[in-house]
Amino acid sequence: MVEPAASAHERVFLVVVDDSSELRVALRYAALRARHTGGRVALLHVMEPPDRQTWMALESLMREESRAEAEELVGRHADTVAALTGATPVIHIREGLPHDQLLALIDEDPTISILVLAAAIGDTGPGPLISALSSKLISRLRVPLTIVPGSLTDAQIDLLT
Repeated sequence: MVEPAASAHERVFLVVVDDSSELRVALRYAALRARHTGGRVALLHVMEPPDRQTWMALESLMREESRAEAEELVGRHADTVAALTGATPVIHIREGLPHDQLLALIDEDPTISILVLAAAIGDTGPGPLISALSSKLISRLRVPLTIVPGSLTDAQIDLLT
């Protein structure tokens, strides 16, 4: 399922895949921007590590189950991106803290050119990742951060891209 990395000349829009309702907005925006600019989409899902006090055998099983769930989740969204762009996205599945893994991937992969996130819907604030990146971690980003309102409709996104 993992596609080869994009070429150095291709604009890559990175989207963090989670189970939030606003993910749909970030995916659509990134996919349509990629399609209109000749770019590509990359998807990142970060699995939380198992509890440190878990027995080794149980920890291994938990990791396998978490990986299978992550692959299913990312695969579902990869299909959406492929339908919108005509190209299979680059897939990244990692384990750890989301903001640490996100920053590490951006530092490691020179083809990533834009990070696209959607703000949470409602009064809960923009979401933990956006809050962290737009305040104390912004200086560690080497790419632009595009924050899309999570409440946009497909028609509104289509007009923006």
